[in-house]
Amino acid sequence: MSKRTAEGGPERLVTLADGVFAIAITLLVLDLSVPPGLNSGQYHEALRELLPNLGAYAISLFVLAGFWRDHRMLFHAVRQVDAQVISLTLLGLGLAALVPFPTVLVSEYGHQRLSVVIYSAAVAALGAVHLALLLLITRRPWLYGDGEPRRDVTTSALDMGSTVVVFLVTIPLALFMGSAAMWWWLVLIPVKVWLGRRAESAR
Repeated sequence: MSKRTAEGGPERLVTLADGVFAIAITLLVLDLSVPPGLNSGQYHEALRELLPNLGAYAISLFVLAGFWRDHRMLFHAVRQVDAQVISLTLLGLGLAALVPFPTVLVSEYGHQRLSVVIYSAAVAALGAVHLALLLLITRRPWLYGDGEPRRDVTTSALDMGSTVVVFLVTIPLALFMGSAAMWWWLVLIPVKVWLGRRAESAR
């Protein structure tokens, strides 16, 4: 493959991605509401019932913000994009736009195993697309202005790969443990902290 396969700069693709992630994050809050006209008891009950929605919102906000950060990182030094990069990016954006739907499933029907499975599959798929995009871009140096990626590819791959693995493992866990499998997601916190420190050391 040669440089002639490039289809222009990444600016429009990055702008489109920013818009899709912004809309997806905004859609997350649409499920957060308290009915008007409640008395004191009903008001407090409504707030208690809202807690699962707030939890699902916080998780999905963390997930989408992380993927948005990864997407910005992927295109930081890219000067050209080709058809495959565009196709993978659009696939990833389609999955990102889908995240509010499984978020509602988890917030409203988190006790159902299938809700956890669907959410985990959606996030794992999005992570897999981002990982594939990372590997694709780093193997095509002609997409970079200086010919070389400007990042620690290994750490980035571990970062994205850890998200994919954690959410994939959640699927069989959910089938056996039900909604308790969602606690497994907390393992990402120390993993991300360690990878962040590794990235800082690499820089």
